[in-house]
Amino acid sequence: MASKKIFGIVLAGGEGKRLMPLTADRAKPAVPFAGGYRLIDFALSNLVNSGLRQVVVLTQYKSHSLDRHVSQTWRLSGMLGAYVASVPAQQRLGKRWFSGSADAILQSLNLLRDEKPDIVVVVGADHVYRMDFSQMIEAHIESGAGVTVAAIRQPISLADQFGVIQTDADDPTKIAEFLEKPKNPVGLADSPGEVLASMGNYVFDADVLMDAVIRDGEKPDSNHDMGGDIVPDFVSRGEAAVYDLNRNEVPGSTDRDKFYWRDVGTIDSFFEAHQDLISALPVFNLYNRDWPIFSQQLNSPPAKFVRDEGGAIGTVIDSIVSLGVVVVGGHVERSVVGPWTTIGSGAKLSDSIVFDQVTIGAGAVVQRAILDKEVTVSPGAQIGVDHDADRARGFTVTDSGITVVGKGERVD
Repeated sequence: MASKKIFGIVLAGGEGKRLMPLTADRAKPAVPFAGGYRLIDFALSNLVNSGLRQVVVLTQYKSHSLDRHVSQTWRLSGMLGAYVASVPAQQRLGKRWFSGSADAILQSLNLLRDEKPDIVVVVGADHVYRMDFSQMIEAHIESGAGVTVAAIRQPISLADQFGVIQTDADDPTKIAEFLEKPKNPVGLADSPGEVLASMGNYVFDADVLMDAVIRDGEKPDSNHDMGGDIVPDFVSRGEAAVYDLNRNEVPGSTDRDKFYWRDVGTIDSFFEAHQDLISALPVFNLYNRDWPIFSQQLNSPPAKFVRDEGGAIGTVIDSIVSLGVVVVGGHVERSVVGPWTTIGSGAKLSDSIVFDQVTIGAGAVVQRAILDKEVTVSPGAQIGVDHDADRARGFTVTDSGITVVGKGERVD
């Protein structure tokens, strides 16, 4: 990495309404993922693995479990000035909450004035991916741009789901236009069937970022959003560059998961991201020792799969099972099971995501469902089998047929 002082900002203040009821009692970045992680662990792991040692997490809504997770899990050695710290909305500019991601930075400019970095890396807190930001920082410095936007190639048919970057015809590293969910985009010159979608990750010169959010804060018609207001302003002045994730080389990555990135902001995308993990050759590989995803490792016993009193064997196929799980004569298939979950005799769990401390009783059936922590499924009960019955009991059912049971609920 270049010999400049780098500062990291993780934007973690969103409400996460599209992930309800999983965000009914927690911030979206604190939602459990893949058994033993929280969503924010991916952003923080990428920053720390990239060499950043001063990182703040800007929090706002229902932040208690998120703040606790950051303080307990992300303790760096303070002797060398290294830290990862949660910073709540401080109301330094008046009695108000953050009104957007750019306003969150505006209200937290004291952090930049105190640390005086040369470069600021700004990332979202709810994406699943691996990325070496040191390479993007080098590209940013070489470009001379005020901001560099990380982008990933996506099929042109999905362009209306993303902020799409159109590059300059003469300089493919320069952003010519930033389009929000376009209907008829132009494909890439070297790959007409693809577009460059913004990943929500940015590298700024620190003084340029400070000036940009101050100017944006003075605009009454602005939504004060990084992607919707700040970046387009740089593009309009010809001061924005793009960094194609295809240029990024992460140690230990495979051809299969090298350019994996997923926004898990909806129940369906959250579910699909878990399905990406469980195959023998996963689309996203958690077992990369060269670029680990860090999280809190609880003091828990190993998982255990045992016979029930009648001799039926507890079985697990194509699944991820966390520490402390006990499967007693039940069957688990194509699922992710969180810590300290118990699955009883004859129970069947398939195509599902289970958070921590869930109890699934004997003979119960759970299929294509997401169970939040401390959910109890009574013996013989069914969830995900009859969607009308699920809705009648007050559970969320998506259009694609995923049933979601909120924290602490009981399924009878």
